[in-house]
Amino acid sequence: MPYVSGNTMINEAWKNGYAIGAFTAHNLETIKAVLLAAQEEQSPIMIQIGQKAINEMGMKPLRNAIDSLIEYHQITVPVCVHLDHSRKFEQCMEAATCEFQSLMFDGSALDFEENVRITKAVVDVANALGLGAEGEIGKIGGTEDDITVDEKDAMITTVAEALDFSERTGVHYLAVSIGTAHGVYKTTPQLKFDRLSEIKEAVQKPIVLHGGSGVPDDQVLEAVKRGVAKINVDTELRQGFIDGVQAHWQANAKDYVLADVMNTGIASMKEVVRHKIRLFGSNGKA
Repeated sequence: MPYVSGNTMINEAWKNGYAIGAFTAHNLETIKAVLLAAQEEQSPIMIQIGQKAINEMGMKPLRNAIDSLIEYHQITVPVCVHLDHSRKFEQCMEAATCEFQSLMFDGSALDFEENVRITKAVVDVANALGLGAEGEIGKIGGTEDDITVDEKDAMITTVAEALDFSERTGVHYLAVSIGTAHGVYKTTPQLKFDRLSEIKEAVQKPIVLHGGSGVPDDQVLEAVKRGVAKINVDTELRQGFIDGVQAHWQANAKDYVLADVMNTGIASMKEVVRHKIRLFGSNGKA
């Protein structure tokens, strides 16, 4: 299996000025769309398994599905399976035993000291097992995986807290709040590029951009230039998949062959993944 530690994959991207797309998977079809796009673009990728998908499908069935599809479709590009937005230390440990290559503990809703304490414990395990570990400092607005952060509570991460958090946890890549939100944007986001540059200079490690769906391409390119090496994409993938399925049913209202319907969703989502891979600059980097 072509699995690579998140630490290795993200640092490679960071050192070479591109970003890894971390694409959220919800079922067999969405995993297939991500894997095929990555193989065709010869791009390393992260497949994220988030809380909503875990609640609906279960961690182990989704993890096993990735193994099966990699084997069936003869995927050879580097793949990293990432646990996204875990709020529990125990769940991070479960993912480690299920052979995830990257763990994220999201303690952004906790007080600072508690966030540091648990994130460091996850990082220690990740280091022992050769995995990647991500932590989050500052709240990122919107709703992801049934976790809602009010816009007025979303705050821009300060350089001081990013540095303190980074040094005390030893986290490998750091998610910060610089003006993105989860879900669909009501207005065009304006990323705080100066703050991003200041944080990158201070922590000297890869930065993660959450809420990557809907951020204008020019702002994404600028963020990558300034040290973002992992970009999470979920909403746009689901939109692409569902748009494909809806278009198929509009043209073929009585098509009850599930494979036909799903394949239009896969093809549509694959184009979104392909566009993101090229935008992030990871194509041809496998």
